[in-house]
Amino acid sequence: MPEEKIQSGVEKGVYLSLLAYIVLSLLKLGVGWIYSSEALVADGLNNTTDILASVAVLIGLKISKKPADRDHPYGHLRAETIASMIASFIMVVIGLEVFISAIKSIVEFKMRPPSTIAGFTAVISAALMLAVYRYNIKLAKVTDSQGLKAAALDNRSDAFVSIGAAVGIFGAQFGIVWLDPLAAVLVAMMIIKTGWDIFYETSHNLSDGFDFEEGKEMEKVILQVKGVKQVTSLKARKHGSLAIIDVTIDVDPSLNVVESHMITENIEKLLKQEYKVESISVHVEPHEIRNEVEKNE
Repeated sequence: MPEEKIQSGVEKGVYLSLLAYIVLSLLKLGVGWIYSSEALVADGLNNTTDILASVAVLIGLKISKKPADRDHPYGHLRAETIASMIASFIMVVIGLEVFISAIKSIVEFKMRPPSTIAGFTAVISAALMLAVYRYNIKLAKVTDSQGLKAAALDNRSDAFVSIGAAVGIFGAQFGIVWLDPLAAVLVAMMIIKTGWDIFYETSHNLSDGFDFEEGKEMEKVILQVKGVKQVTSLKARKHGSLAIIDVTIDVDPSLNVVESHMITENIEKLLKQEYKVESISVHVEPHEIRNEVEKNE
């Protein structure tokens, strides 16, 4: 898929999430405040953090579109990953605030039973966010966008949060008043958990981490190329949603420069067909000489 279409698809998903969050945050905060539901207010605050996170991702996407320059020879694709990390910080901070507020309500026992209107609002919100999640997660798989994947996971957690809020609200109707602030506590914990998951993945990629098993699969693919005797080294790192690969192979030492170069071209072509790759650097060494050196050592 061309990079322009990928970027366009990712932006559509983020804009859809942003629109849903704006509508739902206003609805939940208003209904939660009017009908005395801490769980729904917490859910509304959760969506408010999502608005900020979505804006951060959009800014990251805009920056990532900038072409390579003298200071960024690989381009600006990591701006999207940085934006996802900023979003994770926002989620954790708001989650902690909601958690502390809900715990205070339980300890101080300052609770009123919320209206069923608040409960139905939470149920409708959950259904809407599940629909947005299904759309965005499919798009994230097609585009392999970290930012959109983070947004989709947040969509799903928001749906679960709303379900939890609804349980707490309806439970309070049966005299279990503390279920509403307890639901707010669970909402806060899910916000923090989602923020941590996004932070873990983005920090792994920004520190040049790469999935070990995927690297091994790449080695197997390279060994399928005619003329490759051995893959002696393969290093990879993520640059946005794409991979940068450095690989060293052994070939027959009797091959000339042109023949060796054709092998590297075939490796690049095959890897770009199988994986989302930005650039590949292939270093060629003579197979027999390498083995002889290793024996002498």
